[in-house]
Amino acid sequence: MAAISLAGISKRFADGTLAVADLHLDIDDGELLALVGPSGCGKSTVLRILAGLETPTTGEVTIEGRVVTDMAPGDRDLAIVFQDYALYPHLSAYQNLAFGLKAKRIGRKAIDHRVRAVAALLGIEPLLHRKPRALSGGERQRVAMGRAIVRQPSAFLMDEPLSNLDAKLRVALRSEIRRLHRELGATFLYVTHDQTEALTIGDRVAVLRRGRLQQLDHPQRLYQAPANVFVAGFIGTPPMNLLVAHVQLDDGDRVARAGPWSIPVPAQVTSDKIVVGIRPEHFGADPFTAGFGRAPTVELTVTEVETLGGVSLLHFDVDAQPVSVRDDETPDVPFSLGDSGSTLIAAVDARVDAIPGSLLAIALDTSRVCFFDFETGEAVVSGDPSVRRLR
Repeated sequence: MAAISLAGISKRFADGTLAVADLHLDIDDGELLALVGPSGCGKSTVLRILAGLETPTTGEVTIEGRVVTDMAPGDRDLAIVFQDYALYPHLSAYQNLAFGLKAKRIGRKAIDHRVRAVAALLGIEPLLHRKPRALSGGERQRVAMGRAIVRQPSAFLMDEPLSNLDAKLRVALRSEIRRLHRELGATFLYVTHDQTEALTIGDRVAVLRRGRLQQLDHPQRLYQAPANVFVAGFIGTPPMNLLVAHVQLDDGDRVARAGPWSIPVPAQVTSDKIVVGIRPEHFGADPFTAGFGRAPTVELTVTEVETLGGVSLLHFDVDAQPVSVRDDETPDVPFSLGDSGSTLIAAVDARVDAIPGSLLAIALDTSRVCFFDFETGEAVVSGDPSVRRLR
């Protein structure tokens, strides 16, 4: 096992592209850290720098207390699992697992013991005689993981290992990776563009945007208390509803007016213009609003219905200025503003009787609303009382 530290890491390529910008990231000994962000955010570059496949322009890489910034990949005692499996097609699964051990001149009996132990751990013992072409995608990925595990490295680097698999198999292997992490007790860096995958796999999750770290937190805190508008809009399926709100006095109380709602404003909010964020599940529709208490209710017309098992996603329009996340070449601009009308999404009980054109009473749990600074996009107050904090 090994603790990993990236201190002040930047990477600028020859064409001038800044892939990573002053990244400070510590991975604890035995931790599974998920690194997530949209395509092109620099997450694979971070993994390659850690592996020694890329040289950082600035900064220092430390593994288990050793500075390895200029060390060759083979001397870092790391194992990498790629998304394309990278198996030798002419070798059997057994031979693929044993290949790296033979190069280290480990005895035949020791190799056989290790290979079969790892095969048992991964449930691929019956497949050891097969070549990659005779294996399914999930079986190939298990062999690729086994080839990394059998080396007994100090840490594992996984670069979108499940992206080539179908949705059902990805869910199954997510659980498998979590189990392997618990049993091995090793340090994992898991790179993915899938935020659901990151939230379900990671002990902690680091969110990147344009090579810059946006937030590093435990999955639930990341979801309930996003550090800025980008994280709020990126994390969550469907994403958080983001609206411009104007702070006004209502019978002596300060409220944020966003569409048809007047939302009580915490004392930390001092400006007259704010961005509010509402998770879809923090809306409710009659008669299934248990737990919403005296939440304000307004009548809204449903424009679209998506049924997902026990949940329905209701779309409705409100008269408020929408906010959308930016992911372009101007990373200092936190978000963009749309026209005056917003389409919001509410995740409600699927038993709600709704079709396009239905007029429904929609409740909003105002205690769960997030507030973001209009100028910087940074969080002022989190949206969950249990994790509420000033930024």
